[in-house]
Amino acid sequence: MTAPLLAIEHVSRHFGALSALNGVSLSVAARERRAVIGPNGAGKTTLFNVITGQLAPSAGAIRFEGRAIVGLAPHAIARRGISRSFQRTNLFPRLAVGENLRLAAAADGRGSWNVLGSVDRLAAPLGRAREVAEAVGLAERLAEPAGRLSYGEQRQLEVGVALATVPRLLLLDEPTAGMSPEETARMTRLLQALPREMTLLIIEHDMDVVFSLADRISVLHHGEVLCEGTPDEVRADARVYEVYLGTGDDR
Repeated sequence: MTAPLLAIEHVSRHFGALSALNGVSLSVAARERRAVIGPNGAGKTTLFNVITGQLAPSAGAIRFEGRAIVGLAPHAIARRGISRSFQRTNLFPRLAVGENLRLAAAADGRGSWNVLGSVDRLAAPLGRAREVAEAVGLAERLAEPAGRLSYGEQRQLEVGVALATVPRLLLLDEPTAGMSPEETARMTRLLQALPREMTLLIIEHDMDVVFSLADRISVLHHGEVLCEGTPDEVRADARVYEVYLGTGDDR
């Protein structure tokens, strides 16, 4: 049996008396598109923060490509090949779109972090920035300051910044949050077009997006995995409707 790309084993995270994660275990295969859903406070973003080193787990193990990553700094985890976006845009608003992208490309997860002075002379980051801008629909906006983009375009750019590091695993935290229906459709097409060589783990509140993208879905509730399976299996699970899909709160 092929080992998973990402293995999360009995991971817990406590904030004082609050248990944000309580023994979460899940495995993500290479090339898989996995969605994580659940109500507010289920522990979804905490899980991402633990995977990427922003938070240390209170207990449990996390392995990426068979190697333990718990205890590594976020930049060291990024160098292993894991990249992420955040719920809120995390860009350099005064820098141009192209600058945001090529700084990310110059500091890719497995390369050099020398981004001062030499970045303009590096052909590879420049080329990668243009490729990513094309992929996320911003090829005509390379010279535009990121802060002048629309909200939807800023979310596209944030995905582009994550892509520019050429990750093997891409974590996206609610990439369509706050978007109009047209922007959501554009982002969904962007994500559907990502190469299968890039494994995707996504937190998303829009069930149309989830069911159109995900191979498998994990449902979190009170910091635990309630169930997981294919979109059809999750849709058919009465527990999911009780705690999430049937509540009228699609987050």
